[in-house]
Amino acid sequence: MPLQPYSREHPTREAVAAMPGNVVIEFGMDWCPHCQQAAGPVSKALAAATLQYLRLEDERARPLGRNFKVKLWPTLLFLQDGVEVARVVRPTMAAEVMTGLEQLGSNKEVRP
Repeated sequence: MPLQPYSREHPTREAVAAMPGNVVIEFGMDWCPHCQQAAGPVSKALAAATLQYLRLEDERARPLGRNFKVKLWPTLLFLQDGVEVARVVRPTMAAEVMTGLEQLGSNKEVRP
């Protein structure tokens, strides 16, 4: 899955809580060297996953990242029906992301 640039458009916390099924939200910045390093492993791990994936630009003033207590980039949140079930911070290997997917039970089919 080729990764798109981080989006400046964020859903509200309420909209995230209402998202059905499995969702991965990645917080980061395009210029961040840790985010750039993680892009390959994240892309590799998510290549076969059928879930909703949001790649969101994060800054100190962005409320969604603060609501989830994101401190380092990139941070990937794994949510099931709007509830966080796993978190991976600064992954360097696809296996780290796969661990989060396994906690989601990513074999369930979810809506894109």
